[in-house]
Amino acid sequence: MTTAATALNVAAWPDCAPRLLRPTQAGAEELADYVQAGGYRPLDDPDALLEQVDLSGLLGRGGAAFPLGTKLRTVRDTGRRGAQTVIVANGEEGEPASAKDRWLLRNRPHLVLDGLRLAAAIINADRAYVYVSDEQSAAAVNRALSQLDSQVFGATDVVLVTVEPGYVAGEETAAVRRINGGPAKPTDKPPRPFEEGVAGLPTTVSNVETLANLPHIHEHGSQSFRAVGTPMSPGTFLATITGGGKPAALYEIPHGATFSDLLKVHGVPADSVRGVLMGGYFAGLVNTDILDATLDHETIRRLGSGLGCGAISILTDDCPVAVAAAVLSYFDRENAGQCGSCFNGTAAMAAVTSALRDGAATQEDITRLERWSVVLRGRGACGTLDGATNVAASLLRQFPQLISSHLAKDCPSCRSGAFRPVRPYEVEAVARS
Repeated sequence: MTTAATALNVAAWPDCAPRLLRPTQAGAEELADYVQAGGYRPLDDPDALLEQVDLSGLLGRGGAAFPLGTKLRTVRDTGRRGAQTVIVANGEEGEPASAKDRWLLRNRPHLVLDGLRLAAAIINADRAYVYVSDEQSAAAVNRALSQLDSQVFGATDVVLVTVEPGYVAGEETAAVRRINGGPAKPTDKPPRPFEEGVAGLPTTVSNVETLANLPHIHEHGSQSFRAVGTPMSPGTFLATITGGGKPAALYEIPHGATFSDLLKVHGVPADSVRGVLMGGYFAGLVNTDILDATLDHETIRRLGSGLGCGAISILTDDCPVAVAAAVLSYFDRENAGQCGSCFNGTAAMAAVTSALRDGAATQEDITRLERWSVVLRGRGACGTLDGATNVAASLLRQFPQLISSHLAKDCPSCRSGAFRPVRPYEVEAVARS
């Protein structure tokens, strides 16, 4: 069974001025409008901007939530010891349940390019790349680049690189490998890109949403950036919301907003929620404990999960066992085929959860799944196998009674029609009019 991708509603968050979204905008933002709003401001002191980035606490929005200031400083310092440096704006959004990066690239390419410009200046990059797989994103970026005066990026050469879409294609070493002329598949680490990246040079690879926050910090400073959010998760984040029987939506949410507020804004009754699939497919499942949670990194980690790329799929009618089986089957199909542990491990976990969904699993199968969810973690070259183990482990930990019901062949949801999509909660980035 396949599921059609759904279009995206883009909406403002109550009482929070958007920094990244423009919900009323139709089509790509024009250069003149972006400049009039304060874009492409001159940068006199890159070191002072880096200090503000550090003070802002800006965390990566691609999934790992690594501090951007630390990432930029490491490559900048290496460059000051004589090496050329490279920066990559990673817009290869291989996560089917997320649409934020494609929306930014299609609708606010100048905001992304402005952030890339600022990051390039901080590390004194000789080359900058925009790395995408979405054709509409590539066209929007290419048009935006053609509008810029050569002085905007100074001595930094800017190159648009396109790649075939794939779940692993956006992993940072896969991006570097593709830019270097190879396949878009991850490589073993070390070395990491900051040590040896594009053309063997120190390279910063940063998600496009992360970079899109830099113009705000440049214009308004770190205190303004921290005016919303929490001390450990400052600022806003783009959240792609799917499931719950509602159209997919993209919100710019202040970190620390409550999940119950999200349900109200999205129009999903709290008493209908069985749990969520967090962080796209990577961070696993959370049960109804999510109803009392706030949406920030520290709180979601305490629930044994993570915000990841900000994609949240709300489970109401869908059985979490069937959702886990669908996601693990996706990982089985999409793994890079380079690591035996991932190639075989994702297939094995997908087989057990599919059997559990269909009422054909045994307690011995569940015991094996428990073991695999522990011993396979960290054994792949990229995060695919870790994502699979997260889904398996969280299903077992968060929904033990549901596991028992399936072993007893007693799940009303799955009896009436199990959730079997090829790409669960896939969403298109095209905004609804």
